[in-house]
Amino acid sequence: MNHLIVGAGFSGATCARMLADAGHRCVVIDRRPHLAGNAYDHLDDQGVLVHAYGPHIFHTNSDRIVQWLSRFTEWRPYEHRVRARVRGGTWPIPINRTTINGLYGLSLDEAGVADFLARVRVPCEHPQTSEDAVLAAVGPELCDLFFRGYTRKQWGLDLSELNAAVAARIPTRTNDDDRYFTDRFQAMPAEGYTRMFERMLDHPLIELRTGCEFDDARQHIDHDRLIYTGPVDAYFQHAHGVLPYRSLRFEHLHLADTEVYQEVGTVNDPNENDWTRITEFKHLTGQSHRGTSIVREYPSAEGDPYYPILTEANQALSQRYQALAEQEQARGVYFVGRLAQYRYYNMDQAVGAAMALAQGLLSGQGA
Repeated sequence: MNHLIVGAGFSGATCARMLADAGHRCVVIDRRPHLAGNAYDHLDDQGVLVHAYGPHIFHTNSDRIVQWLSRFTEWRPYEHRVRARVRGGTWPIPINRTTINGLYGLSLDEAGVADFLARVRVPCEHPQTSEDAVLAAVGPELCDLFFRGYTRKQWGLDLSELNAAVAARIPTRTNDDDRYFTDRFQAMPAEGYTRMFERMLDHPLIELRTGCEFDDARQHIDHDRLIYTGPVDAYFQHAHGVLPYRSLRFEHLHLADTEVYQEVGTVNDPNENDWTRITEFKHLTGQSHRGTSIVREYPSAEGDPYYPILTEANQALSQRYQALAEQEQARGVYFVGRLAQYRYYNMDQAVGAAMALAQGLLSGQGA
């Protein structure tokens, strides 16, 4: 059976490799001039490995996903750490004991931090918005210092306008654990994401065409099934209206003769500058270089779609498109991925959803 797969990121590449391993032909297209989607990395002009579309940190609790991806890469252990620039200092985020003691000049133990948070929290049994969730976790002052301004920049919305699920992704800790993630497996592809994707799509039954537009490919590439990973509203020509996404502008800089620019991989700027965060890639990759390369991220309402904006109205609109997507399965069209499903997937979740789709197709479900 012949498959046309739209998008060469995690979702599309995973589907393609699983189907090809089972003997199915796949043509994978991407409108960009490269594979790997937003995870694409490359050497910049100074020879530093950088992520073109901002930092991508792989983390998961799924042994099955690690095992599958490990066919295509070795791993470099890496635990991501983030600090936030607040009141003239930088403090661990997620908020932990170090953050609270440093910010307030205290020396609380874990029980003391728990008591502190219990006093400042604004209880909410069923949080509906991100503001509800953050206030229930850390109270008004820490909410304003670390989250409100960052959210306004990142999403162009106040915390009160976003679904509670957005803020629920960031925990609060009473100990000194300053890791951004706590998943059992945290690592980076040893040779980078692009090399991993090259191996994923290196199969005699897979053809990759970059710089290829969907409308042209759909008309000229023979296929029995279509797997679509792009924006679901675009597929249906915005029949119900435009699904809003948040975009980003990236400012990449190389600092010659600066071996280390900041103490951790990413430093958030919730309140002062126009950018939301700065990432220094050598922390992520472990690369040795006498200079260093960083990226500043500027959220934008215009540009490529990166993040679904999870408001109640947008999710209701998304459900209307998902209903159309389900109807398309009768015509051999399947939707998977962050943009196609309008979900805030991490990379491992995108792989997992694609694996589930491919396995369902191979077992005859939805065929």
